[in-house]
Amino acid sequence: MNATAGTHGERFQPRTRLRRTIGSVCATLFLAATLVGIVALVVLLIVVWSDGAGALSWKFINSFPSRFASRAGIKPALWGSLWILALTAAFAFPLGVGTAIWLEEYAPRNRLTTIIQTNIANLAGVPSIVYGILGLALFVRALALGRSIIAGALTLTLLILPVIIIAAQEAIRAVPSSIRQGALALGATRWQTVRHQVLPLAMPGILTGTILALSRAVGETAPLILVGALAFVPFVPRGPTDGFTVLPIQIFNWISRPQPEFHRLAAAGILVLLVLLLGLNAAAILLRNRYSKKL
Repeated sequence: MNATAGTHGERFQPRTRLRRTIGSVCATLFLAATLVGIVALVVLLIVVWSDGAGALSWKFINSFPSRFASRAGIKPALWGSLWILALTAAFAFPLGVGTAIWLEEYAPRNRLTTIIQTNIANLAGVPSIVYGILGLALFVRALALGRSIIAGALTLTLLILPVIIIAAQEAIRAVPSSIRQGALALGATRWQTVRHQVLPLAMPGILTGTILALSRAVGETAPLILVGALAFVPFVPRGPTDGFTVLPIQIFNWISRPQPEFHRLAAAGILVLLVLLLGLNAAAILLRNRYSKKL
């Protein structure tokens, strides 16, 4: 026995110094990878700010596009992005959360559910241009919605719906099963358990995933070009059936012109778009903290 133990003890070598060295090297590499992204982002923000800060003003935000850089503004594109964002959220949030609730709480664990889950995961990786082609064929032509805001919003809804479903599923799945069992043991129905126990606990994760998906939708250009977003819009959209443009398309329109004045306008438009994206991310953080405090 002692001889065997001694043999095994001689074979086991913890190599503490080597393991610590490997851990330190990996930590340094991971920190360097993080700093590369942060430095690139900081450099990008500095360049955009230096080019566009001078053109950023209330007149720029409240003016219409023009072929003269001194008169050009971003008002129609900003309102078009807000319209698209609001309608996309109104369509995608209830559909995505409802689908996630059905898949996690009601759907039987069979082959059909597995196929649905696999297709949802695959749809999350489909290129956005494919959704643009689908939106053009389905909403613009088949449903005769025309090249309107609602057609663009429905197209972006299809784009971000898989992301919202997956995020909502993960948030619902993270709720402990003991909470469901306790509610059911006290006589609550399945829907009462989901509504009063599961959803409040899962809501921070659901809202965070939804707003991050909407942030992706705000920056999309290819699907909206296919469904008819215009490069030049001299009016503010008044309803879902109006024509529209969005901030990324207006920025691309300016940056493609040879005049340096329009390049400064494009940089100012990028700043406006960044403020909109940062506002969405800040809203996600505030909503998450608010629900966390309530819980």
